[in-house]
Amino acid sequence: MSVREIVIVSDVQFPLHDARAVRNLWRYIADRQPAEVLIIGDFMNYAAPSRWSKNTRAEFENCVLQESEGGKALLHDLREGYGGPVKFMRGNHDIRPAEYLRRYAPALAASRAFDVDVLLDFEGLDIEVLPPFAEVAPGWVAMHGHELRGLSPIPGRTAASKVRKLDRSVVMGHTHKNAVSPETVGVGRHRRTLYGFETGHLMDEVKAEYLSQGVANWQKGWGRLLVGKYSAAPVPVYVERDGSFVVDGVRHGAIQRNEQGRFVRQKEAAVA
Repeated sequence: MSVREIVIVSDVQFPLHDARAVRNLWRYIADRQPAEVLIIGDFMNYAAPSRWSKNTRAEFENCVLQESEGGKALLHDLREGYGGPVKFMRGNHDIRPAEYLRRYAPALAASRAFDVDVLLDFEGLDIEVLPPFAEVAPGWVAMHGHELRGLSPIPGRTAASKVRKLDRSVVMGHTHKNAVSPETVGVGRHRRTLYGFETGHLMDEVKAEYLSQGVANWQKGWGRLLVGKYSAAPVPVYVERDGSFVVDGVRHGAIQRNEQGRFVRQKEAAVA
């Protein structure tokens, strides 16, 4: 029996994204044509309208509309090669413009003009917004991760803690970690294994100025859900420093030097 592939994209945080990694992933999606793409939150960064920037210079440095045009262009690039279902969950960064209005200009908030789906033209791009805890595969729910409190420093364990609360396998972003953590529950014949799946990030860490004083336990990557009739298998995909990654024994997007010493992108090749 064949399985359906859902590609899970988390924490791109445009314009702090790793352009090579995102470009390689978009190319993979265009070539592979998975059953579905789920952008699981924090596609945008929106640094200016945030509680961290309030009453600082950063509040005035960035333009939400200009940033949105760049994010919209990145989604257009995805749509150039992929016409299948694209679904989107709002992350805590994505909702910053709307939340900013709600807190500081409530008379304007009802317009929805600064909701992320309007800013990025989801209607024109045919992108569906999902609510938190939507079922995305048999026995699996998706969330960005900010909806329920509690973070673990150990990759995969934050999602595992949500499994215990929701009694479902959980796929999520938010932590910037890329790992699967199983949780076996029940007794006797009723024992079953549920999975907490955190799907990494696609940021360029160098652009994240707040990391300048330390190293975060983050893993760059994305996720795959391989969906059958009754269940789904979580598969983390790790992105290398050059933006390449391996799927099913094939490396995608690697860069190497040619005979003239220039860097060129090699064709996809099987991993030895």
